[in-house]
Amino acid sequence: MVSADFADRTCKKLVLFDVDDTLTLPRQPASPEMFQVLKDLRKKVVIGFVGGSDLVKISEQLSDNGSNAVEDFDYAFAENGLIAYKMGKPLASQSFIKHLGEDRYKPLVNFILHYIADMDIPIKRGTFVEFRNGMINVSPMGRNATIQERNEFEAYDKKHGLRAAFVKVLQEKFADYDLTFSIGGKISFDVFPRGWDKTYALRHVEDQGFEEVHFFGDKTYKGGNDYEIFTDPRTIGHSVSSPNDTIRILKELFLET
Repeated sequence: MVSADFADRTCKKLVLFDVDDTLTLPRQPASPEMFQVLKDLRKKVVIGFVGGSDLVKISEQLSDNGSNAVEDFDYAFAENGLIAYKMGKPLASQSFIKHLGEDRYKPLVNFILHYIADMDIPIKRGTFVEFRNGMINVSPMGRNATIQERNEFEAYDKKHGLRAAFVKVLQEKFADYDLTFSIGGKISFDVFPRGWDKTYALRHVEDQGFEEVHFFGDKTYKGGNDYEIFTDPRTIGHSVSSPNDTIRILKELFLET
């Protein structure tokens, strides 16, 4: 039995979305067309976002003309679901630092900063390690980069494999920490306890009685931050290449029938 909160939906399905390159371009607001498609979709099914970023950043991208992203989606999952809302109300949260402990966290961050200091890349900006509630986000070039600089780093990284090599070193050095390292976006990768990938969000919905749970994401390849939830047996995965691709598939599956 699906929650009474969703009794107004014509279809008892849940559709979850990654954010960057799925609903929006990285760190940019969603398009007016995307907002309209999501509004139309919400009349039929239950919708939610599952982002790796913190809620402030996601809200900047998914708030339409001052609206509240947490209220415009039935489920709002930031930091892979470690920060969670249902119908605008907070659900149970979890903390990376509480789980790992300060005595183990500090050597990890120190090693990361030393490694980045020794990396030879064309440009470096600021905020190389961003602490979030459920994870840390590591960016070799720094998160304080322009969109153009992000695009340039992504192209450079595809050629030289900087992030993949960095992740491999961390996996070996901190094997006993039981962490997951997930490459996402253009300039960074996430670090979090094993099992705290985007499938964490499913803990909040698996008892809600949905007939199907669909997930849309772009980093669905092994090592990408959508891979685990995309391949999870509890979901029907859809791999997309852009927000326009997401819109096309949504119309084909849910809005033109």
